Amino acid sequence: MQVVTSNTHRELGAAAGKAAATLIRNTIREKGSANIILATGTSQFETLKQLIVEEGIDWSKVTMFHLDEYIGLPLTHPASFRKYLQERFLDKVPPLKAAVLINGETDPAEECRRVGNLITTHPIDVALVGIGENGHLAFNDPPADFDTRAPYLIVNLDTACRQQQMNEGWFPSVQDVPSQAISMSVHQIMQSVHIICSVPGARKAQAVKDSLRQPVSNIHPASILQQHPHCTFYLDAESAALLQQPQRAQ
Repeated sequence: MQVVTSNTHRELGAAAGKAAATLIRNTIREKGSANIILATGTSQFETLKQLIVEEGIDWSKVTMFHLDEYIGLPLTHPASFRKYLQERFLDKVPPLKAAVLINGETDPAEECRRVGNLITTHPIDVALVGIGENGHLAFNDPPADFDTRAPYLIVNLDTACRQQQMNEGWFPSVQDVPSQAISMSVHQIMQSVHIICSVPGARKAQAVKDSLRQPVSNIHPASILQQHPHCTFYLDAESAALLQQPQRAQ
């Protein structure tokens, strides 16, 4: 695992987006196609902004998977992650080979099976993820399930997670945040060949410290990334503020 620290969130996003683009281009060159995971939320704004302007990516050879989605939230809702990916990514790049989005408006158990079957036949080359203020990875809130081998699962969102979604402006109140979501499992995320974890902002500083400095534990779900051989955390000065000696990738 490596840590790259930039001065600002914009510089962080530029570095992470460029790194993701390089990995996608290299994978297409080596394999003829690439399977990727995209995260959502405010932490990914700058990373996706950079990724979509990168040149030399044959998007017609890319299959994209979606990390998580609220159960019961309409596609038209501002907080819909399907809407987010459509507007911030899919509408801004040439047509992909395939885009596998989670439909939270259908039977959740059946949807977990559907997207799980698809990702099983498309091993992930590059995963773009973030971590929550409570240290969650995707919507795997603490204590996260590190044992399940199911690619997707139904999860209950804890109070800290729902508070974060409200604080970021996606919902008018905590009560409006759905209590459940479909999330990619921790095990499935860890199967990715490369993981790029973009984490900007002071409000994530404690979660970053816990993820990088605490022993691996499901109480700090993103700490599992310490065990991934090709994971890079992209931080800014604010999110890295509690790390005594942040490391830089060479």
